[in-house]
Amino acid sequence: MHSEVIAVETQRILDNFEKQKKRSLLLRSESVADRKKRISAFGDFLLKNKERISEAVFKDFRKPSVESDISELYPVLTEIRHTIANLDDWAAPKKIDAPLTYLGTRSEVRYEPKGVCLIIAPWNFPFNLSIGPLISCLAAGNTAVIKPSEITPYTSQMIANLISEFFDDDIVTVVEGGQSVSEQLLSLPFDHIFFTGSPSIGKIVMKAAAENLTSVTLELGGKSPAIIDATANLDDAATRIAFGKFLNNGQTCIAPDYVLIEESVQEEFIGLLKSETLKMFGQNGTINEPSPNYARIVNRSHFDRLNKILSDAVEKGAKIELSGPVNSETNFIHPVILTNVAPNSKVLQEEIFGPILPIVPFHTLEQVTYLINSKPKPLALYIFSKKKSFREKILTQTSAGSVGINECIMQFTHPNLPFGGVNNSGIGKSHGRYGFLAFSNEKPILKQKNGFSMPYLLHPPYTNFRKKLVSLMLRWF
Repeated sequence: MHSEVIAVETQRILDNFEKQKKRSLLLRSESVADRKKRISAFGDFLLKNKERISEAVFKDFRKPSVESDISELYPVLTEIRHTIANLDDWAAPKKIDAPLTYLGTRSEVRYEPKGVCLIIAPWNFPFNLSIGPLISCLAAGNTAVIKPSEITPYTSQMIANLISEFFDDDIVTVVEGGQSVSEQLLSLPFDHIFFTGSPSIGKIVMKAAAENLTSVTLELGGKSPAIIDATANLDDAATRIAFGKFLNNGQTCIAPDYVLIEESVQEEFIGLLKSETLKMFGQNGTINEPSPNYARIVNRSHFDRLNKILSDAVEKGAKIELSGPVNSETNFIHPVILTNVAPNSKVLQEEIFGPILPIVPFHTLEQVTYLINSKPKPLALYIFSKKKSFREKILTQTSAGSVGINECIMQFTHPNLPFGGVNNSGIGKSHGRYGFLAFSNEKPILKQKNGFSMPYLLHPPYTNFRKKLVSLMLRWF
């Protein structure tokens, strides 16, 4: 029976892929106005279903509804509004200036849809990171297959229901399932794959895409540092790092993964960070099971993984500066702050993806850049300093997918900024115009006038005149 179910699902995936291939050809000639109308109506539909979205996310994470609105729905609605306001400009052919040697020609770049696209979404922000890329995909005129994460089953089912209620399945469809479903999808010759997840799975996606020469956007992760020097506003740094780190129980790809702090202000900062964390996510000064502002770890497997990371750090000498209740039945882990962390601890070697924050002191800028550069390039990097020379040296001497100065997380939500990683933390950019470009083929077009044109002067036979002309070109044009 199990094999029969798999065969039926495989056939459904293949049938839908063929349907979308046919529809994608028709969408190539669809007007930008029609794309905007579809996206706008979808935004209205999502807003009307706000409670369904927050309820599903709550069942998977026990995430507060306001946090769900802020981190799941609002970024999508912002993407929709920004796209509608700017799509005419993004999609319009761009005139290209010609150098003297191309006198008589006219050139432009047109933006055409890539075709049938696959969006593989992660579990940590399951709605945001499924639907956000979809908006860019639709803005560029494509069809889409969405594969949400099986780790968040309630949100996955909710996404499938919303999509089937609003879209024809030859434009957008959702395929649910685990690894075998992902493998089936990745074997198909999609025109673009947008994947958000870990670097290890990103390598698998890229390898599968190479079999069909499919272009990819990979939004991955890594250990994103927050650097604080002695000139920083420590109150602001504590507030913003507490929010950025413990939002979604630390399960955020751009959360600060560890703090590098100038030793002279370490103790003061830790006191402020503890106070801000308890005030922000707790109730009456404590964070526990009834706290209404704090999410949960997604499942028992990740709960156990985080406890092993924490145990490893403590066994190697780490000091716990802040901790609290832990409950394996509800996947509850209180925010944890660590100091005196051994360099070979898992908490400093692996991406944490949970509410554990190691704090490492430094004395010199060289120590900071050396440590950051000794690790794969992170998805995000945060600098808290009033000293411009300090900030600029870190910016020029390290590499990261995105940077926040005296701020955390907000660079992701800025509609005019590109978002993405570099090398181990990702390939390609998303959001706004950059997301539109990721799902578009930038097609150059050159139009030559009839009759005599400049290239005729370069056609064979290669007479002395033509040789002199080429020599002149090499020197001056």
